[in-house]
Amino acid sequence: MQYAYYTEDAAALRGLQGTLSADTEDPLQRYYAGLLAWRQAQLATRDAAPAGVASAARDAQRCVSELDAALAARADFADALALRALCLEAGGARTLVTYRAHRDLERALQLAGHNPRVLLADALSDYQLQPAHGGNRERALGKLRRTVDAFEAERGGVDQVPGWGAAEAWCLLARDLLDHADPIAARDALEHALLIAPEFQEARRLMAKIISG
Repeated sequence: MQYAYYTEDAAALRGLQGTLSADTEDPLQRYYAGLLAWRQAQLATRDAAPAGVASAARDAQRCVSELDAALAARADFADALALRALCLEAGGARTLVTYRAHRDLERALQLAGHNPRVLLADALSDYQLQPAHGGNRERALGKLRRTVDAFEAERGGVDQVPGWGAAEAWCLLARDLLDHADPIAARDALEHALLIAPEFQEARRLMAKIISG
């Protein structure tokens, strides 16, 4: 799934849907089904055409449904709470939706405040949302620095399940650093991202932009 996302292979992601059956109460399997739907929503969001926007909304809703099921089976699943918050936000920045997303993030941080994927979701929420819905890119920068530190600490230990997110965190940090007119630090962050995931197309595009000036 991660390779297909990094290489922006939407067809490969669609092909994975059949391997994650909805006929299960296993919270981890439902979590990964939700993660797959979120990855599809992320790729679809890059298509500004109406069909792409509609597809992203459907994928985001499928993500929320899968994570609802995961959390029904395991209410203290911090990773699932954090991911559901991102999927709620991806489905539309309405007041009730953003309230639910903030509530999920707060609960996830209470349960696992050092979990790097929880920290990434919290930072990404601040980075993506408009200020009217609670976003704050200045605040996101500090959160992203803590997030990449948490991922580096996790990578130095035993493998985690779920274990995704390190390359994405470094890439998002690079974007925020560019927003703050710091291309040298952004390039360093992208080098970390590409060391973890050399095939990460978004990071490659951003690196090319920096190099070209």
